[in-house]
Order: sequence, then structure tokens, then C-alpha cells
Amino acid sequence: MKISRVSVWGLPLPLAEPYSYSGGRLTVTALDSTIVRIDTDDGLHGWGEACSWGDSYLPAHGAGARAALQTLAPFLLGRDPRAVDDINRAMDFFLPGHWYAKSAADIACWDILGKFAKAPLWLLLGAEKAKAVAVNSSIPQGTPEEMIANIARARAAGYKTHSAKIGGGKIAEDIARINTITAALPEDENITFDINRAWVPARAVEVLNSVAFRGWIEQPCETLEQCAFVAARAPQSLMLDECLHTFDDHLAARQMRACAGIKIKPLRAGGLTKARRLRDFAENAGWQTHIEATGGTVLADAAAIHLASSTAPANRLASWLCHPHLTLDIAPGQGARNTNGFAAPPNLPGIGVAPDENILGKPSAVYE
Repeated sequence: MKISRVSVWGLPLPLAEPYSYSGGRLTVTALDSTIVRIDTDDGLHGWGEACSWGDSYLPAHGAGARAALQTLAPFLLGRDPRAVDDINRAMDFFLPGHWYAKSAADIACWDILGKFAKAPLWLLLGAEKAKAVAVNSSIPQGTPEEMIANIARARAAGYKTHSAKIGGGKIAEDIARINTITAALPEDENITFDINRAWVPARAVEVLNSVAFRGWIEQPCETLEQCAFVAARAPQSLMLDECLHTFDDHLAARQMRACAGIKIKPLRAGGLTKARRLRDFAENAGWQTHIEATGGTVLADAAAIHLASSTAPANRLASWLCHPHLTLDIAPGQGARNTNGFAAPPNLPGIGVAPDENILGKPSAVYE
């Protein structure tokens, strides 16, 4: 089996509502997704997606993904897509770095591997049974009252786990958000306060030693070193996200005792192949993990939920779904969707999502 064609779509994804976070210094109104279809000479094809949460969240952007794929496509043609490790070695050799741009191609190859094996990805990723994964809400920053109202709406949709965005503004405002939201949260619900690197270390230490709550603090500061400083001086467990880019970053985080949990995002890792390695490392480190898409359609969400579902229950925390925040659905009724606060991976071969090409429209580029 050989790759015979690589088709690429640039797909704008408007959000249903503008999303503000990190103290209001970051606001997103639309995403720029890159969809990839890889065809083979024996008729099988696979789908993948690379979509960042705007251009300011990570060192990743839509136009960059498509430019990188233009460079990579000639080196993918003629290779066996089922050999996912060799595919990744080839991409890393011909274009070092740019992990986010490689994620869509890697995921499409996994989709083909699953279809060839006639098995869903959760099975190929190590699970005996498909486990539904808890999904958390994502609550944009606002006044405490606005955020509590948004949590109530999420609760009505079945969510029992919440991610609330704080950070920025006055210290007293962050303390008030944490205390007010915590007091309003039922005992059977969980919360993570996500700062999205808006605090400097001194502020993080001051805020976190002024509050008491049951849950996680996520990415309080910009760098790994700054977060490690906070982890040694704060009573809460830290979840790291944006400062983890390479495998070496994860090794350093363990050596520095910088966290008790991490976010694993296939886009940032470079696809499912490298995300799976990070998942296995996290299990060995004793970390708990949120495994989720950075952004994108139900295609990206489903790929991440397959990996989350195959993760050891003791290490698996809730995931997040991006597609409910979008105004466009490229695969209606398909994929991993919220059902009373849980999302189950499809049981179909591969990812189990087939985008409607009438919705996608004409590819922006085809390489063959």
C-alpha cells in the first residue's frame, strides 16, 4: 500500500460566541483549520485535522500548517501510511520541528491503519473496550456571576467537570473568581482554574496561598521554570499545558517536579504517534492527563477521544470537545459527541468520522 494523493483544505471555523481568556488579553472569534485526506493506491483513504486555538495560543497557525504540508507532501507520496513510526521519521527528517503541521498527516495515516485492520483506533491504541470519557466544559473569563451562570448552562448539558478561565486584572478579582465559583460548585462536580500563563510567579504564589478549593490550577505562568517555582510554593496541584512542546520538556517537568498532571494535545505533539508516547510517559510518571484536541471539528475531537479512551482510568481526567463551540459541522451525527457529560469514541474502523466533502468544498491543494 502506498500514498498516492494528499488533499488539503483550509477551513475557517467561526465560533458561536467570542471566547475571552488569559485576563482578556487573548480573544478568539474564529479558528483556522487544516483538513487532510490521504488516498492510497489500493483505495483506502484517511482523514486528519490540524487546528490551533487561534494564532496566539501556541506557536501554530493555519497558514503555516498548509505551507508545511506543501513541503512535506512530496516526501509522503509513495510511502506506506500504515507504517506510522516511519512516516513520522520521514516527516521529521525532511522538515524538522513544525509538529503541529505534521499532526493532520499523522492522524490521517492512523485512520488508514485502522481501516486496513478493520479496527477502531481505541483498540489499536491499546484499549480492550471503548470507554466513554468525561468531557469538561470550557468557561470563558467574566465576572464571577457571569462564569457561574455559564457553568449552570454547562451543567444543564450534562457537564460535571469544568474549566474556568481566570488570570489578569487585579489580584483581588482572581481571588474573588476562585472563591465565588468554588462556593457555588456542587460537591459532585470538579473544576480546573486555567490561567493560560497570565500570571507572573509572585502573583501566582500570592493568589494560590490566599484561596482554598478542590481542583487543579492549570498553566499559571509562561515558562516551565516559572511553573516549577509556583508548584513548590502553592498548595494546589498544577496541570501543565502550553509550556510543554517536546518530549524533553516533559522529561524536564518530571525532573523539576513541576506538576501532577498535563494536557496532551495531538496537534502540539505532532499527531497520535507522538501523543501516544507522551501518554505512556505520563502513566509511568504517575501523572494524570487531559487528552484533547487543541481546536477543530468533530474529526479532531474524535481522534483525541480515541487516545483518551485507551488511557488507564487512574491517569485519565476529562477531555474537552471543541466542535460544540463552532457554527459549522463537517460530519453531522458522527464522531465523539457529548452525551450527558461523556463522549465515547466511535466503534467504526479508524477514526470513525467521514467529513462531508460537499461541506468542505474544493481542496485548496492536491499533491499526487
